[in-house]
Order: sequence, then C-alpha cells, then structure tokens
Amino acid sequence: MSLLETITGPRDLDALSKEQLVQLAAEVRAFLVSEVSKSGGHLGPNLGVVELTIAIHRVFESPRDSIVFDTGHQSYVHKLLTGRQDFSRLRQLGGLAGYPQRSESVHDIVESSHASSSLSWADGISRAFEMTGQDDRHVVAVVGDGALTGGMTWEALNNISDDNTRRLIIVVNDNGRSYAPTIGGMARFLNTVRTRRSYRSLYLTSQRAFDRLGAPGRALYRGMRGGLHGFLSRFSNNEALYSNLDIKYIGPVDGHDMDAMLEALRQARGYGAPVIVHAITQKGKGYDPAMQDAADQFHAVGQIDPETGESTESAGAPSWTSVFADELVTLASANERLVGITAAMLRPTGLHKMAERFPGRVHDVGIAEQHAVASAAGLAFGGLHPVVALYATFINRAFDQVLMDVALHKAGVTFVLDRAGVTGPDGPSHHGMWDLAILQAVPGIRLSAPRDGARLREELGEAVAVDDGPTVLRFPKGSVGVEFEAVDRLEDGVDVLHAGSQKDVLIVTVGPMAGMGLEVAERLADQGIGATVVDPRWVVPVPKSIIRLAAEHRIVVSIEDGIRVGGIGTRIRQDLREAGVDTAVTELGLPDEFLDHGSRAEILERVGLTPQHIARDVVAMVLGSKIPHARPLPEGHTPTGSIPVTRPRRD
Repeated sequence: MSLLETITGPRDLDALSKEQLVQLAAEVRAFLVSEVSKSGGHLGPNLGVVELTIAIHRVFESPRDSIVFDTGHQSYVHKLLTGRQDFSRLRQLGGLAGYPQRSESVHDIVESSHASSSLSWADGISRAFEMTGQDDRHVVAVVGDGALTGGMTWEALNNISDDNTRRLIIVVNDNGRSYAPTIGGMARFLNTVRTRRSYRSLYLTSQRAFDRLGAPGRALYRGMRGGLHGFLSRFSNNEALYSNLDIKYIGPVDGHDMDAMLEALRQARGYGAPVIVHAITQKGKGYDPAMQDAADQFHAVGQIDPETGESTESAGAPSWTSVFADELVTLASANERLVGITAAMLRPTGLHKMAERFPGRVHDVGIAEQHAVASAAGLAFGGLHPVVALYATFINRAFDQVLMDVALHKAGVTFVLDRAGVTGPDGPSHHGMWDLAILQAVPGIRLSAPRDGARLREELGEAVAVDDGPTVLRFPKGSVGVEFEAVDRLEDGVDVLHAGSQKDVLIVTVGPMAGMGLEVAERLADQGIGATVVDPRWVVPVPKSIIRLAAEHRIVVSIEDGIRVGGIGTRIRQDLREAGVDTAVTELGLPDEFLDHGSRAEILERVGLTPQHIARDVVAMVLGSKIPHARPLPEGHTPTGSIPVTRPRRD
C-alpha cells in the first residue's frame, strides 16, 4: 500500500517522518499526473502546491482551523489529504468537483472560484473567531500571486492590518503566474524577490557556513531557518512590499522544501497575529511537459498522454474562442482604433493573437475586471474602441462599471463574453448564465448572441462599429459546430431559419440554441403544428420584427441558455405587452439556481432544455392542456393532436 492510500484525513500526516512526507509528496504528484490526464482539469497549479499543502495540513488542524483557497483550482492536493482520492469522475456528473465544495467535505469552506476574495473571507472568519472567544482557532488563506492583482485583496489587507490580534496566516503561493505570467508592478516586485541575487547569495552562504559545523550546525541552522529568512528578507529589502501594512512577513521560502515550509508555518502559527508567508513555487513542478509549456504550464488540460503531455482528444471544429481571436486580428488590421483588454486571461479569451500581431494595442490588467471596464471607458473617451474580453461569469464582478462608467457615459466599448451559458465541468461559479439577465438592465446596451462561427464574425464587426454605447457579444465554450443559414433576413437584421406550413408557433432562439429550435420545429411539424424559427442575432433591444411576427402567431417560445428570471424571454414578453400584442410567451431557459458540474448535455437534460421535452410541452400548449395556452386556431383548422414520443432524431 502506498503512503497516499493510508491518508484518510489530515491527522494521518502527524505520524509520518520527514522522509515519509517527502515520499508522500512524490506519490501525490504521480497520482495527479495519472488521474488528471484521464479526466482533464487543473494540473499545473496543483503540481505546484504539493509540499505547501502537505505542510499546511501538518501544521494546522483542519477543519478546526479554517483553510481558504483562492481561487480553489489548486485544491486537488487538499482533497487528497482530506480523504477524497477517487478522481475517476473528477469534474463529471456525480464525481468530485474541480473546486472546494461544502457538500463533499467539512474541510471545504469557500466554493466560489472567482479570484481575490480569500482574504476577505479570512478576515471575516478570523474576526468571528475572535468575537466569539475562539482564540485558539487559526485561519489560513492560500492566495496566488496572480490574485494580488485584484483590488479585493488589497481592500482586505487594509482591514486585516488595522487589527493585529487575530490568528490569521496568509500564504502567498508565488509562482509568477495566474493563468499566464502575472503582470503589473506587483508582479515585477515579486519577481525581484524571487530572483534577487543578494537574497539568494546570503541564503546559500549562511547554509554552507552552518554545514561546516557538521550535524550540530545543521540542526542549529534548521532551528534558525525561519528567523534567518526574515533577517535575510529585511537585509535585502524584500519586506518593502508589506512594510507599511504592519503585518509580520516571513519569506521568501522555497515552497518545495518541506522543512522550510513546515518551519515557516510553525513560526507563523505561533506568532498570534496576522502573518504573511511568502512561498516561491514552480507551477507544474515535477512534470516536465507542464514546466516546459510556455503558454500556461498546463494550467488546465483536457485528456492527455501522461508520458508526453500531448492531448489525446480528437481535433474537432474550431472553437468559438479561436474564431473570435482570428476575426479580431482581421478587424484590428483594418481599424487602428481597436484595442484589446483582458483580466489575466490573455490566451483563454483569445486575445493572445492580437497581442502577438499588435503588442502595443492589447492590455492585460491582471485579475481586475472592475478596473478593466472603467479603464475601457477612459480609452473610449480618448478616441479608441476597446474590446474587453472576459469569461461571461466574470462580467458579474464589473456590473457597476458597465452601468456607471461605460453606459452612463455612452462609451463605445465592446464586451466579448466567452464561456457564456452552461460551461460544464467547472461548476456553479463558472457557468456563464447570468450575463443576459444582468446586462439587459443597462440602459442603451446592445446584446448579441451569434448562433455559429459565421455570425460571430459578422456580429463582432457590427459591434465594434458602435461608438455611442456598450455592445456585447456572447458565445459558449467549445466548438462552433455546424452553420445554420437563414432562409430570409428581415429588414432589422433578424434571421428567419425556418418557416412552417402555418403560423402556429414562433420560436425565438438565442445564439447556439438555434439548432435546438430547428429540431423542435421539426418535431412540431410531425404533429401538424407549424413553427417559424428566428434568430434575432441582436437580442437586446428586441427587434421590431419579433413583435410583428409574435402578433401573427398563436404562441411564442423563447429558448436561451441564460437564467429565465429576467432573461431574453421575459424581455420579449414585456415588449409585446407594451406594444399591445397579447400572444402568450413561454420563456425557456435555465432555472434560477446554482447548477452543479457536469457536461453541457447532462445539465441541459436535467433542466428540460432538450428538443423532445420542449416539443412535448409546446404541443400541450397548442392543444390547450398546458399553460400558457396558444390562441385558438382560425376557423376550420385543426392540428394533429398527439404528443410526440421518444424517438431518435438527428444529432
């Protein structure tokens, strides 16, 4: 039996010798490479925190001591040490989540995977412990150096430094990267800490001096190492970053030296006040393919060959991200006013291609979405047209800036929201399901949702041509799939994808839900019910032709992969009422709940967004057996009245 197999909880670490802890670290790395290569997931970040996480669980007593991870994608080692070693369905329906999840373990606290919030959590938890007399409980926040580019981190540090009596330990996991290399003045400072020769020279010289004294000298050195790190840091000015915060600083410490990490954390634990432990780590440590990957050191991988690191997944159609990336370069080549902005996600959002072609016209602001959007407003004021590329889930963080800095000032800014709708394996905090409901509340905003790659290119060009207000382009994760050509384009840009034999049902599809709408129409036709399928292309404001078509049909069905509450269907229904059109609307979308991880198909099946389920319900509405009821048929017309049964359809 391996050492890892004997670990059922953190306290099993107490019985292990130093040599066994090192062996355990090696076994954990081998396990991660073997298992994550099968399922996909965040490999590089977890390989970089093996010793750090083992040391935390050896020194502190979770769950009595609270351990908070920022952002949580580096919690795989934590899961292994807290008794969760079945990674066979990692990030799949019914399997372990890719982030901490309270339903899995009492050792998990913060489930959100949005960066830079851990210190605020730690501040609140430690205050609660102090206020309730639980002075023997510690809080440990593990925060990556990338998260230090987020404003929330510094807001929290400001408050933490104002009250120095709490047992709060901040472990800065400094690997020089978030997704890609960390940017900004903060990153430059930390990089000098990692590479400064004065620190390295003093450290090695002192170690050699104690080594010459033999075993007693080495023992003395180990006992003094924590204090020595602090001395060397002060001597070489590494504390400058934190000196004005009045927080104890220990480091930098080699995050892969088990002894050093244990000693630093024990010193921090005994200090009795907020402490920063600065650990230098290597993302992808111990796995050559990851360490040699210049792009992101295997931050997140699909299924790979564990020996080579090469993907084992078959190459399919181009991704939505790649289509956007290529088209933006084309547009930027013709329009010098276009500039790109992203928040620590240059490659994941596709802006890396524009950065390679026009390096001076793309700005990575770090994990700072609020700043990115407000800065974009300033760029627009200065005569440029910014394209802000984010994951859809992260636009939530910058809503105030979209509303007050961009929209209020009628700034020409285009937001490109990748991973919109149901994203799948990353779970509740990564589904991009709130953007349509949130953003359509912004006055003057224009929202587009391309149904395929051709429309993405078309609508991106239309979006960046708007200079009197915000525009939004949103698309899902994965491949673009097949293209759906329109049978007609109406005067206001609405595409008619299918016209039925009679005008019973108007199906309004949002973005890639077009394929689902067409299959629903096919199923309805089998029951003698005619359906018109339209893609508005620009879903907000609601095009006038949608209102006109709704008045000509007996019922309207909207299909979107955003939440139903305040979604596009709701907007259509409100606009119909305002126009005096009494056609009933059924709004189909995602429920207002946090959706667990699983594949996109599995999640859509669970919430009833499948062609079969939708067609069955619409038939019932047309027949008058389900609310909302369709308007009565014109005199002398009767549909076939059977409800469709389960049968294979086109994929």
